[in-house]
Amino acid sequence: MDEALAKKLRILADAAKYDASCSSSGAPKRTAGKGELGSTTGAGICHAYTPDGRCISLLKILLTNYCLFDCAYCVNRRSSNVQRAKFTVEEVVTLTVEFYKRNYIEGLFLSSGIIKSPDHTMELLTRVAKSLRRDHGFRGYIHLKSIPEASPWLIEEAGLYADRLSINVELPTEVSLARLAPEKDGAVIQHAIQQIGERIVEAKAEKRRFSPAGQSTQVIVGADTTTDEALMRKSALLYGSFNLKRVYYSAFSPIPDGSTILPLKSPPLQREHRLYQGDWLLRYYGFTPDDVADATEDGMFALDVDPKLAWALKHRAHFPLDVNRADREWLLRVPGLGARAVDKIIRARRHTRLRLEDIARLTSGLKRARPFLIAEDYRPSGGLTDRLDLRARLADPPKQLSLF
Repeated sequence: MDEALAKKLRILADAAKYDASCSSSGAPKRTAGKGELGSTTGAGICHAYTPDGRCISLLKILLTNYCLFDCAYCVNRRSSNVQRAKFTVEEVVTLTVEFYKRNYIEGLFLSSGIIKSPDHTMELLTRVAKSLRRDHGFRGYIHLKSIPEASPWLIEEAGLYADRLSINVELPTEVSLARLAPEKDGAVIQHAIQQIGERIVEAKAEKRRFSPAGQSTQVIVGADTTTDEALMRKSALLYGSFNLKRVYYSAFSPIPDGSTILPLKSPPLQREHRLYQGDWLLRYYGFTPDDVADATEDGMFALDVDPKLAWALKHRAHFPLDVNRADREWLLRVPGLGARAVDKIIRARRHTRLRLEDIARLTSGLKRARPFLIAEDYRPSGGLTDRLDLRARLADPPKQLSLF
């Protein structure tokens, strides 16, 4: 790689680090045929996640960090004093193919600042995916960040070549968007998300290809005063109305020469983690938005206990539950029992009465679960479920910072 291209890569890979929505989950399984390149099976995409949930298995870059917009929270806004760079379509294609051949990456996550116009930018993004698929027979994973203001037919074409499309809602409320990104229109963003969702549904019904891994979005956390409860209600709306695969939560990070209307420091990463846990309660544990809201304190998730435990502590009258008799819906609400553990419990109890040691073999979260369940040989003693110190004993230990 020549020095000029290496410099572009350093700048545009760093500029892309703020986008969290790069998971490749849900991609269809494919294996390259003769004369083709890449796959999503076997030696295909290998998921490697950082502690806060970000996927690092893809070549994650911006096409360019030049941008017409001046969003206050964005390091790549037009008024930002940062080094600028721009890849050509051919350079992105070459990097992806060569990095894949060297086993550095298993797919591509490509976003971009807006240059010239939304349509021009979207056309360049689509050309990258089209060239990889048609000219190089690339069968690996491709995620394109779509431009909401772009023409629908350009997004339609992008969906033919990308595994997943995503459009960031950016901020959870219209008020925040108007204050921090006045050049963006929440209604336009929502309409673009809706259009992609409708096309995905149509394509599945007609058994044709269009963004087969669905679509996702990202919301910035901590750049405004929006509560966790409001964020969860926004996510529930996006899941319910637009059939999104994932909503990603990205903790706001202070940027160089940032606007005075922005916070001076990031929210704790533990808040981002709690939002993901609340999100899972919505998607996999049968919690309603009101249930999740009930797990908050003044609209915010506690940092010392996870949302499910917080809900259980508020509703201790429902516990303890008998693991040999309780419905799946209620077992999913027992702290320490994940969805897989609950399914294992339901299968196992068809054949035997489960004892505490059986539960220990089915879940690693028995310590948190014990005060909330009854087994064949176990019942919480001395009103354990109602003990005032229960929260303190089950709370997460304080995080210790380390240079290593």
